[in-house]
Amino acid sequence: MAAYVILPGIDGSDEKHWQSLWENEWGASAVRIAPASWSRPDLSDWVAAVQAAYEVASERDDQDDQVVLVAHSLGCWAAAQWLERVRPDGVTAFLVAPPNPQGPAFPRAAASTFLGVSARPLPCPSLMVASDDDPYCDPTASASFAQGWQAQRSFVGSHGHINSDSGLGDWQAGREFLRTLVDR
Repeated sequence: MAAYVILPGIDGSDEKHWQSLWENEWGASAVRIAPASWSRPDLSDWVAAVQAAYEVASERDDQDDQVVLVAHSLGCWAAAQWLERVRPDGVTAFLVAPPNPQGPAFPRAAASTFLGVSARPLPCPSLMVASDDDPYCDPTASASFAQGWQAQRSFVGSHGHINSDSGLGDWQAGREFLRTLVDR
């Protein structure tokens, strides 16, 4: 069985968000990052939080299985930066709705440390899922990120930012995407 590291966006994911619902179902197999800068994201703090959560998840993981990063929004960029720096073995990245740091809707609170990020090849199997009408990232930018990360990509139609406001509940289609990625 895999261990999961949950990487929400700014302020974490609320109890109705698919990440929170999945985390509750996975129980002890899931670890949520805990940056000190949830509301005013600092990239170094978030990357350190990914490392801390990864260490906990790795201890819980069977040695034959993998650690799966389950990232949403700004968590995608934290995951990508951590992967680039650490380059761990046995990790898979599920990246959902990354915001465009150069886009007009990018959160100002994150701008000071996240603006310089760019999508470079990830050292692990990865899948980026995006919506056609995400207010934080248009499909062209999303496709560019997937290409830069060398991640598989999938567009899921019109689901906004693929968050609680999207009304997806436990997002069964997302579970299928994740299962396909993990089972590769």
